[in-house]
Amino acid sequence: MKRNKVQIFTMTHKAFTPPPDPMYVPLQVGRACHEALGYMGDHTGEHISDLNAFYSELTGVYWLWKNYSDTDIIGICHYRRYLIAEDGHLYGQKDIEQLLSRYDMIVTKKLELRMPYYDGFASTHDEKDLVETERVVAEKYPEYAALFHEMVHKKETYFANMMICSKELYDAYCTWLFDILFEVQRRIDTTGYDNYRKRVYGFLSEFLLTVWIVKNGLQVYESCVGMSSEKSETEEIKQALSAYFSRQDVPGAKQYFLQQLEKRPDVLMEASDIRGELKLCMQIISTCEYEAKNQEQTMLQRGLSFDELLRQMKNLNRFTDELEEADPMRRQQKLQAYVNSHPVSMTAAEIAGFVLGKQKNP
Repeated sequence: MKRNKVQIFTMTHKAFTPPPDPMYVPLQVGRACHEALGYMGDHTGEHISDLNAFYSELTGVYWLWKNYSDTDIIGICHYRRYLIAEDGHLYGQKDIEQLLSRYDMIVTKKLELRMPYYDGFASTHDEKDLVETERVVAEKYPEYAALFHEMVHKKETYFANMMICSKELYDAYCTWLFDILFEVQRRIDTTGYDNYRKRVYGFLSEFLLTVWIVKNGLQVYESCVGMSSEKSETEEIKQALSAYFSRQDVPGAKQYFLQQLEKRPDVLMEASDIRGELKLCMQIISTCEYEAKNQEQTMLQRGLSFDELLRQMKNLNRFTDELEEADPMRRQQKLQAYVNSHPVSMTAAEIAGFVLGKQKNP
């Protein structure tokens, strides 16, 4: 019996250490615009590599659709983000074949959003782009229109354009997807978009994949996603905040962080801030502001290193979250005892309670 050929393409725009399994093939996206990294590129044959700033990893998705047929099963992952088994191991060929014997496609677990997809998109992108996408779907694929409208107001979506399926199913999806996106591209004006918002087609495709799966009644296996590292942008922001903290410059840290958040609204998402340390930095900034307002010694004035600041804040949050005490006075006594034995203030404990929803605004 002929065994399937399985290839998982790891989309990357920077040098990285690929998984040792040769089934995982690095593919440099946006190769037409950037210096070669020594990997296979998405810039030969029929391609949209020069549109990588707008399509993100989709330039690689497109290239594989149009130029690569030497595989039976195809997968898309990222240089730092992989579909993995429940026990944490990276899928091998046997794992994938077993799953696809029972399912049509392997995808990420659905993101459970805090607000409807429409509202979330509108908060970080131009709302008109999503409206135009719905219009294009209704015109070109009217059988999808009602479902699109229904799902865009739900609080869930697959993410990262990660999938594993047969090449035949992959090609069918790409035919539908790019027919829609190229028409949207002809209609919307991205002039003046910053680098984050330019990637509009990459963001739209995550939701479109969700709609396509549901409409076609596909049986999908929702897989865990493993992170091999944080985004380089996340590390850069933490390093900069560490410098501000060492200078005890709370206003400077706050201004810098808000500027970065404006440029990259996704930095606080779990897929970017995988250890939650940027959220801890925000909490430290807020805590210091309240401590200064109360004329207390701030966390930054206690002489703690950046790593120790994060550790103390993480431990305080854990203690506050696990503190099961119905009586307010007893709760306050236990918090005070914790504060007395750790380099944190009662203000820090109150902020932690507010962040975790355990008490009202301090």
